Amino acid sequence: MGKKGCSKIQNNKLNTYDWLCDVPDAANATDYVEVQFKNTRKGYYLNSSKIPLEKGDLVAVEASPGHDIGTVTLTGKLVLLQMKKNNVRTGEGYEPKKVYRKAKPTDIEKYEEAKAKEHATMIRSRQIAADLGLNMKIGDVEYQGDGNKAIFYYIADERVDFRQLIKVLAEAFRVRIEMKQIGARQEAGRIGGIGPCGRELCCSSWMTSFVSVATGAARYQDISMNPQKLAGQCAKLKCCINYEVDTYVEAQKRLPSREVVLETKDNTYYHFKTDIFKREITYSTDKSFAANLVTIPASRAFDVINMNKKGMKPVTLEADTKPQPPKRDAQDILGQDSVTRFDSSLKKKKKRRSGNGNKENNGNKENLPKEAATNNGNEGNNKPANGEKANVNNGNENKNGKGNGSKNGNRNRNRPRPNRVNNDKQPNNDKPQQQAKPAAKPDSKPESKPNTKPEA
Repeated sequence: MGKKGCSKIQNNKLNTYDWLCDVPDAANATDYVEVQFKNTRKGYYLNSSKIPLEKGDLVAVEASPGHDIGTVTLTGKLVLLQMKKNNVRTGEGYEPKKVYRKAKPTDIEKYEEAKAKEHATMIRSRQIAADLGLNMKIGDVEYQGDGNKAIFYYIADERVDFRQLIKVLAEAFRVRIEMKQIGARQEAGRIGGIGPCGRELCCSSWMTSFVSVATGAARYQDISMNPQKLAGQCAKLKCCINYEVDTYVEAQKRLPSREVVLETKDNTYYHFKTDIFKREITYSTDKSFAANLVTIPASRAFDVINMNKKGMKPVTLEADTKPQPPKRDAQDILGQDSVTRFDSSLKKKKKRRSGNGNKENNGNKENLPKEAATNNGNEGNNKPANGEKANVNNGNENKNGKGNGSKNGNRNRNRPRPNRVNNDKQPNNDKPQQQAKPAAKPDSKPESKPNTKPEA
């Protein structure tokens, strides 16, 4: 627990963080100390004999009858603030209970013996209550430090007459009996657990007063009325539903009423749902189910309501001109907006290599025109004469055209393919093209370049 430091370690339930532990003279501001017993039961006792006490000490305090054993959880000035918070009266007529001493080994031994009997006593008391036909559930039993008294915590939905039960329990256990009724939320806090939010239950960590939770709080927040989702581990409505109700109520005041009906020239619209965070309202043309849903901002809804009050009806429920979202001109200062920014060097290298398509196509017959590919290296021998049929090495023969006319008639068939590298510039068949040089063979003399003449 951090006896002298401001430790946040929660060894016991409902511990209080001592945020005044480092303030000078805060420890000697009062003689009252806070003592915690089993579960969440706490008491405030007066240290009249000035015993030096620190947080975590086991002390023997006054009880009726006998004495009780508890743990000191707070000392100093913060105890006065806690007493004021819990409405502990210390004036005339309210004599405070006192701290007897620090717990001795004999006191601790008796306390351990009494604590060992609590579970068996609870099981036996449940059987006795069932035999008597009482509609109650005994949740826990707490023995006093000296073992002279036992406190029975029970849960009951209705008023229970347990006078006969007290007599039977006193005869069975030979101790003084005290019955204390607790609610379902207190029982959940006593048992403890983890909530659906992943944190420790509020009732077992910091909540001391429990306020009733109504279903209206869930309606204000537009939470689905599913009892399985709204109920906590205590089978009651979750306490956290009340946390944000005030914020939602204030936000609802700045939105149009849900009972207002909007009228247009075509239809009549009824409220369907509201998005409080976006300040958007969805309207439907039918009261009972969703039909022709239209979502508009709250400002547009107020405009339509004012128009309806003046006897005017808009053509559509939506605004004539929808405002476009503003464009963001912000730039990334660090230059990390592109994921592929590291690939720029590779792209530049590729562009440099593929900059001249003719150089890349040297020796590649697939990217050359069909005439150049077929006649490459044999142009001087295969050139057709006037009046003879044009023979093309790809197997296509034009029977109707002769001489130069054969090429014009076969223009569509012998049209050169576009360059795959530079797709922007396609070859022009009307202009003379320079044919590619054949690839030089290894260990061979370069061939003489034939005389090429532009074709008409």
